[in-house]
Amino acid sequence: MQADNRKKIVFLGTPQVAEKALRILLEAHQFLKVILVVSQPPSRSLRGKGDVPSPTHKLALERGIPVLTPHSAKDPIFLSDIKLLEPDLCITAAYGNYLPKDFLAIPKFGTLNIHPSLLPLYRGASPVQRALEVGVNKTGVSILFSVAAMDAGPIAAQEEFAVNNSIKAPELLDILFEKGAHLLIKTLEKLFSDKLKTEEQDHSKATKADKIKVEEGILDFKMPALALHNKVRAFAGWPNTKSSFILNDEPIEMKIITTRVSENSENSKIGELIFTKNSLNICCGDTQILEILEMQLPGKKVVSALDFQNGIKGKLLKLDL
Repeated sequence: MQADNRKKIVFLGTPQVAEKALRILLEAHQFLKVILVVSQPPSRSLRGKGDVPSPTHKLALERGIPVLTPHSAKDPIFLSDIKLLEPDLCITAAYGNYLPKDFLAIPKFGTLNIHPSLLPLYRGASPVQRALEVGVNKTGVSILFSVAAMDAGPIAAQEEFAVNNSIKAPELLDILFEKGAHLLIKTLEKLFSDKLKTEEQDHSKATKADKIKVEEGILDFKMPALALHNKVRAFAGWPNTKSSFILNDEPIEMKIITTRVSENSENSKIGELIFTKNSLNICCGDTQILEILEMQLPGKKVVSALDFQNGIKGKLLKLDL
């Protein structure tokens, strides 16, 4: 029987973007063998139908790959289990758990991470969201070695990606993790053939991408229209953006799903709200217009501005300032 000389991989990841990266990694089975998947613990079902495994967990079960779901990667039993497997390499992609030094010391070739930014920019939990929030026109993905400090390890590879002014965070995350997975495979070929050259990050240029708070999704129309548009793009998916309105003297809260920015051709005043055929226009703090193209009322589906306008025909809508 021929010996299996493939490199033994432990993959750590949780959400859908990590599942996509794992699928791509499994395609490289000619020289890689994923021997274990580590994911965050299953979440509780909203309908009371038991625990729901993460997308990465589900894929591993489909492919017959063992799965561990520790609450903490510092757990001594978890660390002991990883040591017993003697992995050649560990790979992380949106895992969502801190990896201690004891873990990082286990794999022979170290631990590589797919991070969706051009490090040292946007280190932290929300790199794509924070980049879109400030309106970047370029981002990318980095493959780096994990160290004790967050996202501070040596860079093994990077790839840039041009950002347009309409792309939202979920779409950009999908793109960057897919690109990152393909870039990772090229990087592994160099790593295992001893041809990989790494580069230390310039820590003086590091920026943070702090975890998003729910209250950040509340739109303040005293802000410039472009800043609000970028928030809508950045916080799409979670926590979403929303604002309060008055509909026939009744307060309502509405999610703002899709927007764009236009010039104030009607000389509207700040806070003024005007319906056009395809949008709900709001004059913002810089007197520019935020066009709301799609919105969602609580418990309802996402609708176009035209459908929303038809649904409230004859009723008075204004901002709850």
